[in-house]
Amino acid sequence: MRMNAYLALRRSEKMDIGQYNRLEVNSITSTGIFLTDGIDEVLMPAKHAPGGLRPGNSIDVFVYLDNENRPIATSIKPNAVVGDFVFLTVKDVNEHGAFLDWGISKDLFVPYAEQRGSMKIGEEYLVHVFIDDHSGRIAATQRWSNYLSESDELSDGDEVELLIAEETEMGFRAIINNSHEGLLYRNEVFEDIQPGDKRRGFIRLIRPDGKIDLRLRPEGYAHVENTRHQILEYLKKHKGKIPLGDKSDATHLLNSWDE
Repeated sequence: MRMNAYLALRRSEKMDIGQYNRLEVNSITSTGIFLTDGIDEVLMPAKHAPGGLRPGNSIDVFVYLDNENRPIATSIKPNAVVGDFVFLTVKDVNEHGAFLDWGISKDLFVPYAEQRGSMKIGEEYLVHVFIDDHSGRIAATQRWSNYLSESDELSDGDEVELLIAEETEMGFRAIINNSHEGLLYRNEVFEDIQPGDKRRGFIRLIRPDGKIDLRLRPEGYAHVENTRHQILEYLKKHKGKIPLGDKSDATHLLNSWDE
């Protein structure tokens, strides 16, 4: 690849840095396998390549930048792609920032300027994965709220996917569908949830200022119907018995229905 390979890949209509790409095997060498999207070429080192590939075969790979800012491909699945909000563990810290376990041979860098506080080795943090506009490198930031979108495409009552972001005095901040933010009020949460948990949820209310209130269970009749089906499924799995009495822990029972 030429020295301007990164810029060439950014211009390509098919190959995306920091994402999965379906590419075709162009050639195989002792160094590894060269893959192409029909316009550009990227190397998948032999240690990252599955066996049995032949020229003309197609394969899904993750394309990222190595320590010298050169595009590289791997068949190993990373812990996150560009655009994700995700909890990752710190592997190392130096004077420039922190390095997170990305699940591949390269760690994911969080510059000090992108940290909300000193990150510690072994601790897990919520970050957003992005491409730095200045350097073109993939990085992560703890300032994830800067990358959330407006709630224009959401409506009251919508079913959504939630990532529990952090606990506050009012309840739990949650990321909605990997793109928005909402709040689960503490007095409306009747099950054990922790930052990092993924849950199905529902839009309770979109306020005039765009802030979103959430709930974990549907409202009204839909909630009754959903609970009825949960009870029936629970009875089927447990031979018609429910371990429920005057002193039963309702939270534990609700959690068991969701399993």
